[in-house]
Amino acid sequence: MIEIGKTLVSEDIIEEQFVCNIDKCKGECCVQGDAGAPLIEEEIKILDTIFDKVRPFITPKGIKSVEEFGTWTKDEFDELVTPLIDGKECAYTVFDKNGVAKCGIEDAYNAGVITWRKPESCHLYPIRVTKYSEFSAVNYHEWDICSDACILGQELKVPVYKFLKEPLISKFGENWYKELELVASEHLKQQGNK
Repeated sequence: MIEIGKTLVSEDIIEEQFVCNIDKCKGECCVQGDAGAPLIEEEIKILDTIFDKVRPFITPKGIKSVEEFGTWTKDEFDELVTPLIDGKECAYTVFDKNGVAKCGIEDAYNAGVITWRKPESCHLYPIRVTKYSEFSAVNYHEWDICSDACILGQELKVPVYKFLKEPLISKFGENWYKELELVASEHLKQQGNK
C-alpha cells in the first residue's frame, strides 16, 4: 500500500491495466451483482433531491422500483445501495438500441438537467474506496465481467489510475492525483529494475 495524504492506495491501481470495453461487456456491471451500486451517505440526499429530474431518463420498471423501494435502499449487509429491478439491473439503468446498459442518472447529467454525474462507486469503478476513521483505502476491484476491459487496457497500456484520472481528481483533488502520478512513476521504475 502507498500512503498519499489520508489515503492508502493499493499498488494494483498502478500495476493493473484497464479500459472499459463497453462494446464487449454491454455495461454488464449495471446488471450483475448481489445488490445495487454502493452509495455514500451524501449521495442518498442527492438521489432524493434529483429523482424527479432523473425520472424521464429511466425506464418505467426503474420508476416502479424506486417507488417501491425508494431512491436508495440497504443491502443484506446494511450498506447503502441503489435499488434493483427484479433483483437484476440497477433501477437507474437504461438500455440503448444495441442492448448496452447505461446510466439514466448520467444521461440526465449529460443532458444538462442535473449537475451530479452518477454514484461515486460507478464513476470510480474498478476502484473501490473504503472510508475508515483515520484514512480511506483505495483498492482495485477485480470482477470477471471486466476481463475484456483488462485485455483492452493491456493492449493500450493504460494503468487503472490513468483510465480513472477524472473521477480520481473529482474524489481526491488535483494535488492528490499529481502525487499519485509521481509515486506511480517511481513505483513502475522500481518494478522495472527488479
